[in-house]
Amino acid sequence: MKIISDILMLIGSLGLFLFGMKMLSEALQKLAGNRMRTVLSNMVSTPFKRVLTGFFVTAVIQSSSAITMMVVSFVNTGLLTLTQSIGVIMGANVGTTVTAWIIAAVGFQPLISLYDLSIMLVAVGFPLLMLKRRRNKSWGEFIIGVALLFVGLAALKTISGMIGNTLPVQHFLTSYTGMGYISVLLFVTIGAIVTVVLQSSNAVMALIMVVCYYGWIPFDMAVAMVAGENIGRTISANRAATVANVQGQRAARSHFVLNIIGLIWVLALFYPAIRLLEWIEGLLGCLSPFEADAAGVYGSGVIGLAMFHTLFNLCNVCLLIGFTPWLVKAVTWMVKSNSTEEADNSLKYIQRGMMSTAELLQEQAKREIICYAKRATKQFKLLRELFREINPEKFDELFRKIELDEEKADRIEMEIATYLNKISEGELSEKSSRRLQAMYKAISEIESVSDSNYDLARIMLRKKNVGVWFDQDLRDRINALFDLLEKAYACMNDILNKSDKDFATIERTYEYEKQINAMRTQLKEEHVQNLEENKYKYITGVIYLDLVIECEKLGDYIVNVSETALDLNPERKKV
Repeated sequence: MKIISDILMLIGSLGLFLFGMKMLSEALQKLAGNRMRTVLSNMVSTPFKRVLTGFFVTAVIQSSSAITMMVVSFVNTGLLTLTQSIGVIMGANVGTTVTAWIIAAVGFQPLISLYDLSIMLVAVGFPLLMLKRRRNKSWGEFIIGVALLFVGLAALKTISGMIGNTLPVQHFLTSYTGMGYISVLLFVTIGAIVTVVLQSSNAVMALIMVVCYYGWIPFDMAVAMVAGENIGRTISANRAATVANVQGQRAARSHFVLNIIGLIWVLALFYPAIRLLEWIEGLLGCLSPFEADAAGVYGSGVIGLAMFHTLFNLCNVCLLIGFTPWLVKAVTWMVKSNSTEEADNSLKYIQRGMMSTAELLQEQAKREIICYAKRATKQFKLLRELFREINPEKFDELFRKIELDEEKADRIEMEIATYLNKISEGELSEKSSRRLQAMYKAISEIESVSDSNYDLARIMLRKKNVGVWFDQDLRDRINALFDLLEKAYACMNDILNKSDKDFATIERTYEYEKQINAMRTQLKEEHVQNLEENKYKYITGVIYLDLVIECEKLGDYIVNVSETALDLNPERKKV
């Protein structure tokens, strides 16, 4: 029973630490809001800025996993390139070491009892939780998160000290510490596994520091566990990236590759590195991490562990930052994709450099708008596949693709608008100015088309989730609407691709819109009659009618794009 109670107390204290860390990190993310995202997406112009950005954001947020997953999502939607993401991840690796120094300084060299400090922090944080303002609540959550973290750390230290040599796990660990490099590899593996299980590299660092502090394992084996922790924390991002596109998966894989390379050179220089750390601690006047005092507490090994954690990641950045292009090639080779998918995730015609004249700039923008419209058309084709799909797994996969396309559409609209803003800063003729205004309107309307596609997909997802099944008659009627929309899409793309104003095609677009409106009215009337005759359930009718109404809205958006497209073409052609 004593062993069980000891284990439960250890787990409980670790749980308090984890919960405090989670609460602290989430509160910081709320306080930072979109500013951290803005910093992360904008300050990446040079390799140094990328590393500095990753370091700064991670040090503020106190969660390298959260930052890495944010980076993966940014790469997934094209907001960051793969090259940029690698630099940010390098910085995040260094930024996460800040927590280890805080734990070492506050937790093991306290000027005041951690319990007393925690109570005082709760006294400050709890009143903030009672306030209505959201920002004040977030500050309260942050302060209480810090308090819980300190309580968990204090409990972990106290319980570990009380347990002493009573737990069999200590004897197990000690028995495998004298086998040279085999022991090193074993403790690297243990560190990685524990990090994967706990899903918090900071909690693992605290645990390693405590067991090293009380001499459960030698300092060199604790260093090996820290090296393993650096591998274990890459797993979260790789698991999160399983639903991402190829670029997102490559960004997550680059995190793993970076840390694996670091582990290889650290293992090659492992014992010289240990001697270096011991020498540095000697210069600092600390007790050697290999020596215990009269109370059985080993030297300031926690300082050495924090130092190793920082030096390991900092040296890894310095060694590999110049090899970023080769890292990009390596992860590109590891995660294969087809060229169509990669091309679909980036702008094709708008380049970073600006040309000399407004006319050439506008032509570049027009070609990108044409490509933007084609993306929306491709999204609609996926939507038709989604409507036909009956396999749940394939349905979810298609829905995720449509959802990602909508996210890309939002991002592309902003990038084109930013480009148009740069054009507007120059001197424009009256004709160029009118054309520029038409481009602003065009990208807004195309984004509405993409939103409508996504809204239709969400209605289909609701249909799947509530278990609604359309009979053949209802499917035929929806497909008839889809056929008209597909013809309207074709007209829209034809007008955009013309070099002059094609009024014949716009007339066909108007005709398709009239047919869609007429069918919408007819189907709504039939729907009322079908409900009265109990031809289908009420929820079936609701979802069916939602699809019909959204199809009519999509037709209106397509017409809006087609009308705006006429003003993109400089010449007038009468028919």
